[in-house]
Amino acid sequence: MVHRQEPAVHHATGPVRTCVGCRVKTMDSELLRVVVEDGVLVPDAARRRLGRGAWVHPDSHCLRAAERRRAFPKAFRLRGPLDATGVAEYLGRVEERGDSARHEVGRGEYDTGGVTSGG
Repeated sequence: MVHRQEPAVHHATGPVRTCVGCRVKTMDSELLRVVVEDGVLVPDAARRRLGRGAWVHPDSHCLRAAERRRAFPKAFRLRGPLDATGVAEYLGRVEERGDSARHEVGRGEYDTGGVTSGG
């Protein structure tokens, strides 16, 4: 007999996204959007950067899982590794600030701290 995971019930309204690290579906407000600029992963807390985005929980464990699974190149439909240093540094700052900062990430209230790439 095949057992299928039941879809999560969300009481709040809004878009649901899947974390590329742990593969758990959750409200997009609980996730950090990440984009690629010049082969570098860039956090997009304000959700204003152009292009395809991937979503990850604001947690270093999910980021490591995504890197281990090579989930970012798959999500962005790119070949080869992508530099996640900027996202790791950003998440480190979020984790230092504590749990309240995690909720600010999805609402774009936590500055990217000058993390940019190239142009």
